[in-house]
Amino acid sequence: MKKIFFIGLMMISLIGFSQKKIWFDTDIMIGNPDRAPREVDDAITLMMALKHQDKIKIEGISLVTYVDYAYGITEKMLKWYAPNLNIPIYKGSNTCKDVGEENDATRALAAALKKEKLTILALGPATNVATVLKNHPELASQIEEIVFCAGRTPDFHFRPGLEQYTVSDYNFEKDVESFRIVFDSGVKVVLSGFEASVYLFLGKTDYEFLDNSFEGDKLVYDFLRPWSLRHKQLFGNDGFIPFDVTPLGYLTHPQYFKYYENIPVDIIIAENDATIPLDRPKEKSFLVANKESKSKWKCLYAYKTLPGFEEIVIESLKNR
Repeated sequence: MKKIFFIGLMMISLIGFSQKKIWFDTDIMIGNPDRAPREVDDAITLMMALKHQDKIKIEGISLVTYVDYAYGITEKMLKWYAPNLNIPIYKGSNTCKDVGEENDATRALAAALKKEKLTILALGPATNVATVLKNHPELASQIEEIVFCAGRTPDFHFRPGLEQYTVSDYNFEKDVESFRIVFDSGVKVVLSGFEASVYLFLGKTDYEFLDNSFEGDKLVYDFLRPWSLRHKQLFGNDGFIPFDVTPLGYLTHPQYFKYYENIPVDIIIAENDATIPLDRPKEKSFLVANKESKSKWKCLYAYKTLPGFEEIVIESLKNR
């Protein structure tokens, strides 16, 4: 009896420490001089993911948009924060207007899925992931789930900071057709976007510790400051919302979120609610999770981040 109990404890221990194998698809732009300052949350999320390798194991990183710059900065971040992991990086769609066209990233992701089942953490437009599903529909069963930073509930508007302006659902709106392909594939989809992330805010005092002598931390800090000041100029407060950490948080710390389970999701056309940029179209597509919808598409929708998760994010950024 004691032997059986001991074996049971060992099994529970092994299960508790098992890693979820993930593929990290990102539009990382931190420091991109094309239109500086550029958003920093993908880089923050990568740093956090590398800190929690007890919970997840990154099998590969694929890039979407600005892929040449993204390759260089991702390579540097892996050298700084995970020099021993040897995580491969692949360039994907550069424009998000070429769904179905193969590239290094889609070929690598397809090859990885043929070997084993994976969870995909998709932090940018869905182009790379949709290309794999469009060209290799048989691989849908190899995807445990895809976690996107996108979507909203009805009548929810994306208003950062002091709510002076309304912004767009960038990841979704950049390539709407790819989201259709993903939902039509029948793969389990998790959405954790602005609505869950708005509970988080990193001000200067939250990341000042990065202003130190370590090359990686110092460079990240030097990119965070202009992004924070841009947020102050546009939205009224000095800091930023690290949107992409909540999709990762679903994988590493799921107990810190509230969810709508198996909620219908639609793509609808409606009046454009964004107030910037000024040359916006009058109407646009919206990705909406709606309990009242009759849509055949379903998702798990994270709608709220609970207290304590922001502290986990900050601790994840502290030097290794």
